[in-house]
Amino acid sequence: MRKKGAVVPHEFEGSMNETTMRRIQDYEADKTRFGFVSSLFGDITVIVFIFCGLLNFYNSWITSLNLPFLVSGWLFFMLLSCAGEFLSVPFSLYQTFRIENAYGFNTMTPKLWVSDFLKSILISTLLLSVIIFGGLWLIQWSPDHWWLLVWGFLLVFSIFIMYISPYVIEPLFNKFTPVEDKALREKIIALASKAGIHASRVLRVDASKRSRHTNAYFTGIGRTKRIVLYDTLLLGMTHDEILAVLAHEIGHWKKRHLLKSMALIEAVSLVTLYVSFRLIRSDFLLSLFQIAQNTLFAKAMLLAFLGGILSMPLRPLMNSFSRRHEREADRISHELTRDTESMVSVLVKLSKENLSNLSPHPLYVTMYYSHPPILERIRYIRGMGKKEK
Repeated sequence: MRKKGAVVPHEFEGSMNETTMRRIQDYEADKTRFGFVSSLFGDITVIVFIFCGLLNFYNSWITSLNLPFLVSGWLFFMLLSCAGEFLSVPFSLYQTFRIENAYGFNTMTPKLWVSDFLKSILISTLLLSVIIFGGLWLIQWSPDHWWLLVWGFLLVFSIFIMYISPYVIEPLFNKFTPVEDKALREKIIALASKAGIHASRVLRVDASKRSRHTNAYFTGIGRTKRIVLYDTLLLGMTHDEILAVLAHEIGHWKKRHLLKSMALIEAVSLVTLYVSFRLIRSDFLLSLFQIAQNTLFAKAMLLAFLGGILSMPLRPLMNSFSRRHEREADRISHELTRDTESMVSVLVKLSKENLSNLSPHPLYVTMYYSHPPILERIRYIRGMGKKEK
């Protein structure tokens, strides 16, 4: 960004100035520095826990309690999960009330933050407990084939969560209401009908009570599928721009991107669980990391640590898959609306309002970006419009 300077890209002329570009640079720099510090803290914590004898001590302590297998496993993983949640609290507070506040994005009160945190703890504890007890029971029930059974259990559980989340979990944090503008609602119905989609699940969410960031997203599966628009987006966009965003989300829906992503993730998960099964049957990990007590829990913890490192080469592949989906959704948006400039206008506004980095390094994009960079998307969308002329 410093190499690019504060020069406004051609696509943003008239919408941004040098002051905004410098503000984008400052925001990105603050987020990056904070990301380095929080990531480094997390890495050091894990390394100390594993390599300085704490995992060995913790594992031996759990074993010394002489609890049943299922209870021991639940306690082992649940205490680690809670410790991770509470260690992340200072970083969450700093990001929300320092960085986001400094750039005018945060609208969350301390009371709401505490409420969200407690709700998240309760929900994650419940869901993680189901996964732990279910997974460990299957391991105990079928020692030779648990890798396949656990994979099937996790697949069914994840689908179940996707079904209930829009009706049970998401309303605990936000209020979802139908889009109120009658003229806009009629346009949405017409657009959805053109795409062959029932439009009753296009909703407005009160995201502004936490942040001024703007966005839209697709959630749910089967009959619970719905498109959600931030109230901040509805306030700052014209009808044509909102329809362009909506058409993009419909593109994800029509192209079955969620199902394709799930299929890829589940294929990787199946292979991972089988490899884990083979490694857990040996004592290789225990001797490698000098763990005294032979427990499945310690082996699983070590596998998670190694898996996080060994899976790094998959990250650019997964993100490339996601960026391809975003381009397909942009193409569907153009086919539905034939309104190139409205989609471009949306991207310009979103970039300005969210202080998005307009010039990310190509290598960073390859490693971490799930969406194509903004300038690349704008040029791709305008290219589609020129082909029709």
